[in-house]
Amino acid sequence: MMLLGACAGWSLITAAAHDGRPEGMLLAVLAVTAGHAVGRVSGALLPVAAPCAGAVTGLALAVVLPGLSAGARYAGPLGHAGATAALLALATGAACCAAWAAPVPELRLVLRLLAAGIVPTGAVLGSVAGCAASAAVLLCSLAAGSMSRRGVSLLFLAVAAGLVAGTTWALAADVLPSDLARMFGGRPTGHRVALWQDALRLAGRNRGLGVGPGRFGELGAPAPQTADGRPHSALLQLAAEQGLVGVLLIVATFCWVLHALWRSPRSTPVALTAGAALTAVAVFATVSNALSFTTVTVGAGLLAGWATARPWARAGADPRL
Repeated sequence: MMLLGACAGWSLITAAAHDGRPEGMLLAVLAVTAGHAVGRVSGALLPVAAPCAGAVTGLALAVVLPGLSAGARYAGPLGHAGATAALLALATGAACCAAWAAPVPELRLVLRLLAAGIVPTGAVLGSVAGCAASAAVLLCSLAAGSMSRRGVSLLFLAVAAGLVAGTTWALAADVLPSDLARMFGGRPTGHRVALWQDALRLAGRNRGLGVGPGRFGELGAPAPQTADGRPHSALLQLAAEQGLVGVLLIVATFCWVLHALWRSPRSTPVALTAGAALTAVAVFATVSNALSFTTVTVGAGLLAGWATARPWARAGADPRL
């Protein structure tokens, strides 16, 4: 809560310094906080039913909400909006967490079939990234059953997210070898890389306080195909609008989530499944505007809450289930 409060407070400070608009950041912090609180409470009372309902709800929202796949401006490299892919990954993670928490083998099988059914849904929706992310979360969840040391696995997830963030930053800084850079430089991905470069240019000129929340669209030069006032990277948007402190705060928040999963009283498969899904969200947030959608931020908070809740112990029951 201290980190989330610091994120909100710093957005207000940078907004005051540059006449920015912190409402988007404040809404995201509120959504994550509310989702986490509801997840902790519902996960303690209903460790199976709550994430199962969340998985079904997330899948339904990805299918019926047109705002999550808003057309060509959200194309490449993610197909449809990164929010759709992130929501499918969260739904898969919630279904897998519910499966690991289910005490009845038949129910566990049904919940795993639900998770497996989300994978082709991404392909049906036209979200290749969502299909791939859901499959990766499902495979990680199945593999988590044979892992006894969650710390090493969570560290691997942190490294994976760091590699994606580093590659995105290297693309924006134009320091990748020419062959690798050429792989990401074609249309329509090249327009997104141009936005990242513009965000990094603004960040370089305003390392301390940034240019102010919500001001990238005013001071940058967004490509026509993505002229929505965002650089389509939460990391680079914070660097441009809130300086290095904003970047450090969001990185620290993600690291705190992984630490909370490491210390979670839930079983290792539940913690690692949630970690895999939240890492997928972090990856999509790094290369898209996924965190601009309240459904994604609330879903991430809910999943983190479910995976770190301490279920009420019943007589003869394992408190880690």
